[in-house]
Parts: sequence; C-alpha cells; structure tokens
Amino acid sequence: MTRKAGYALLAAIIALIVALSAAIYVGAAAGDGTGHSRDNLAGARTPRNPAEPASTGTWVGTWSASPVGAEPGTEMTGLANRSVRNVVHTSAGGTNARITLSNVYGQSPLTITHATIAIAVGGGTAAAVPETMRRLTFNGSTTVVVPAGRQAMSDAVRITVPHDSDVLVTTYSPNAAGPVTYHPRSRQISYAAQGDLTEDVTGTAYTEQVEYWRYLTALDVLSNESNGTVVAFGDSLTDGVGSSTGANNRWPDLLSDRLREAVEDGEDLPRYSFVNQGIGGNQVLANGLGRPAENLSGLGRFGRDVLSRTNVKVVIIDLGVNDILRNPGHADPDAIVEGLRTLVRQAHARGLKVIGATLMPFQGHNGYSSEREGVRQDINAEIRSGKVFDAVVDFDAAVRDPYNPRKFRPDYDSGDHLHPSDKGYKRMTEAFDLDDLKGGVPAQL
Repeated sequence: MTRKAGYALLAAIIALIVALSAAIYVGAAAGDGTGHSRDNLAGARTPRNPAEPASTGTWVGTWSASPVGAEPGTEMTGLANRSVRNVVHTSAGGTNARITLSNVYGQSPLTITHATIAIAVGGGTAAAVPETMRRLTFNGSTTVVVPAGRQAMSDAVRITVPHDSDVLVTTYSPNAAGPVTYHPRSRQISYAAQGDLTEDVTGTAYTEQVEYWRYLTALDVLSNESNGTVVAFGDSLTDGVGSSTGANNRWPDLLSDRLREAVEDGEDLPRYSFVNQGIGGNQVLANGLGRPAENLSGLGRFGRDVLSRTNVKVVIIDLGVNDILRNPGHADPDAIVEGLRTLVRQAHARGLKVIGATLMPFQGHNGYSSEREGVRQDINAEIRSGKVFDAVVDFDAAVRDPYNPRKFRPDYDSGDHLHPSDKGYKRMTEAFDLDDLKGGVPAQL
C-alpha cells in the first residue's frame, strides 16, 4: 500500500469512529449534551421568563463542565429528597443568567421541582448573598422533568453575576431517579442537604461536601463585558487535576484572568469568556466503557461540548496524552494526529478558530516508556509544523525541564509527573500569545 493510500484509509477509519460514536450517543442519550440545540432540550421551545425585564448584551458561556458518567452509589435512589448545591466559578459577568441540567446518564426521568441561583458570599461556602437568591423556571414552570438521556435549559432570570465570582446553583428532586449524571474531580467543593432547602441562604444545613458537580453542565450569562466564548477542550490537564482545590488555578481560569487584565489595560484583544470542557482520562480516539459511553472520546463529544456551546468563537485543544498512555501497545501517532485534524475540520465547518497545544512530558509517571516518549515527540513535531491547528501554544516547551526535556521542571510538577502544579498551570498560561485569539478561520490551513 502506498503512503498516500495509507493516509486515505486512516482518514476513512477516523470518520467511521466519529460516525459510530455519534450514532451510539444519539441512540442512547437521545441527543443530550451540554449545548443548547433546541432539539435536545426538554420542552423544546425558546426558554424565557415572561417576567424578565428587557436587557441588552450578548449571551456567552461563563462556566461549563462536561457530563462524564454516572455517580457511583446513585444507581437505585439517585438523590431523592436532597438539595444539591453546585458551586461554580464565573469567567464573565452578566445581567441575566440561565442554566443547563443534564440527565444523560440517568436511566429514568429526573424531576426537579425547585431550582435557584444565587451569588455565594465568598469562596469555600454554601452561603448565599440573600438579596441575590432567584428562583429558576423552565418554560415558565418551577418544575421540570428531564427525560433519561436528555437535558433541560432554564428560562433566563434577571440577576447581576460578577465575573470571577462563585455562583450557587441549587436543585431539589423529590423522587428517586438514578444514576446521577456528574463530573468528578472538579477541584471545587460543592454541597448537598436533606430536604428542600433550595432557597436557604445560610448554607448551614449543607453538611455533605463533594468534589464534583451533579446535573449542572452549563451557566450562561447575558453579558456586556464579553462578546464570545472560548472553549478549552481537553483531558485532566485542562480539567485542572494537580491544582489546588477551590483556587481556580486551572489553566483556562488563569488564561481568562490574563485576557481580562490585558483588555482592561487597553490592549487590542477580543473580550471573550472561557468555559472548561476537560475530562480526566479523555482520549481523542477511544470511548470509555458503558452505554452510553462514559468519558466519551474527543471525536464523539466535540459536537456536544464545543460546537453546541453558547456563542463560541475559539476552541483550544489540549488532547492526546491519554491516547498514548492508555494504549496497551504502541499508539499510532498518525492516527492521533488525524483525529486532531478531524476535530479541526469540524470546528472550521462552524467558523471556529482552533488553537492547539503540544503534549507535555511525563517521564517519571508509571506509564512512561521510551516508545511512548517517541510517539509524543512525533505528535509534537507535527503540531509544531503548523499543519494541524490554526495556531499553536507550546505547553511542552513551557513546562519541561531544560536539563531533561522528557520530564517536568520540578517546580512545575504536581508530584505525579503527569499533571502540573499551580505554578505549572500558571506557566502554561504565560505561554499563550493572546494575539492568537484574534481573527477567524484562515482561508487554508
């Protein structure tokens, strides 16, 4: 077989993977996702609270998290008669807000009879600023039933949401509906309490603490300070594993702060919000187990987690390390790169600019081998060639040890030799050329 024919066959295989992932996802999940396609939403009409005052601005994503799987231990009873208070951190402020709830991994309809949004009094607490407490509605009703495998978006509600702040989104479900769709390893403490305490502002009854988000997959705001959304798409390195819990030191958080500060200093840069669609263990090519698949592959979830997000302008892709580490044999760098190119083609078809990251070193991790290091180097060489993404951020060069480029510089290493420390995440952010956020899709890659 000629080299040209081999690449054509590889591209065909990648296309088949995308098609099969989409078919499995749609068949089992009935179109669920974290996006806002009206076909995916329970109720299926434009959400709007009739009492909402007229406002101006642009709808953007201020926070988001990908649904990863089913929470262990919730298969039979779900979270019946429990109030779930998710704590999320905003990247942009606004004057109105709306949320998206997901039941993609549920096996029965999820009934939410009470939901609220409020601004937290500070970090690390379930207490709300009393005057900010707002009751949420769904198509005008305080009750919403989210079918198994589906999602629901709330109506917009008038609330002043500051940027760089913690927001409390609380839901109450009276009935057993499991398992619970969740996002683990969130690096953020959220809460739960017995009974319907959805509008409680003290937070004292919220004694259960968990480091994951339940049901909630998106928070959008009507913003006058942002006119578009940047999606950070990746694995645990994007999800922030290794960073301090509650500190919002994931690289998308820090990059959002850096961009805002530059704009406030008068630099000619776009005013964008950021949402984080990282999933620990995620791969470009392979799905996790289950039906629907938990930890859906990058190819399988790109439509859900990027193309369906609110008002997306740019996507930053940092994905591929797990394809190397989790392959029991010798991972094919050409297949991984072709998978990344497939993501870029999908983004370009929707008019999105794509920035790609080089893969960071992992010598010292128990998955390291010289063969896997060779695959990483092959992929990085292709990324650096400029033939994969519209622009490149060189995370590898930013964090590697100058005396041994196969591993992290010691102070950038969280200790597991795979994930950065807080200082390492900050260094990744500094490696970005903010000018790369400007402009649209090039005429030809």
